[in-house]
Amino acid sequence: MGAPRTEPVELHEHAMENLRYIRRTLERAGSFTAVPGIGGMLMGSTALAAAWMASGRSRTGAWLAVWLADAVLALLVGVVAAAVKSRRVKMPLLSGPGRKFVAGFAPAMVAGALLTAVLFRAGLTAPLPGTWLLLYGASVVSGGGASVRVVPLMGACFMAAGAAAFLAPAEWGNAILAAGFGGLHIMFGAVIAVKYGG
Repeated sequence: MGAPRTEPVELHEHAMENLRYIRRTLERAGSFTAVPGIGGMLMGSTALAAAWMASGRSRTGAWLAVWLADAVLALLVGVVAAAVKSRRVKMPLLSGPGRKFVAGFAPAMVAGALLTAVLFRAGLTAPLPGTWLLLYGASVVSGGGASVRVVPLMGACFMAAGAAAFLAPAEWGNAILAAGFGGLHIMFGAVIAVKYGG
């Protein structure tokens, strides 16, 4: 009698390795579908509240504090909503497409944070609304390349709002922030919630 053959085990291991390779490839090629529509609507609602609270403060430290607090709150809402949606669609939040989304989204956001500090320290607060909207839009366009088609379109609308803020009189900045961070988040959030499942 000969020794037992090991071929079936090797074939099984080879098949499993092929399946792992296919899964990794599909994850990298897939789109990040955990962009939260309902979370976007909540983010828009907090921006409308921030615009109301910041009105009349005319770009003082208190005005900046209100908008920075809203940025932190919106970030938390977005991350929690994306985590909930990714769990519901059974896709890890930081899967291949999720990592691509974050890698595209983060650089312009970091640039926006640095420019905020530099501009505010220099006493140049009038360009802040345009800077925020433009760079947030660039983040969404870049990250949205790994997501569903409506996300880069949303980013382009934020960039247009940023351009409008640069061209408009400085006293319109708060209203344009409300229209951008409030209105666009609510509008596109509703579209994403309806078409892409929450």
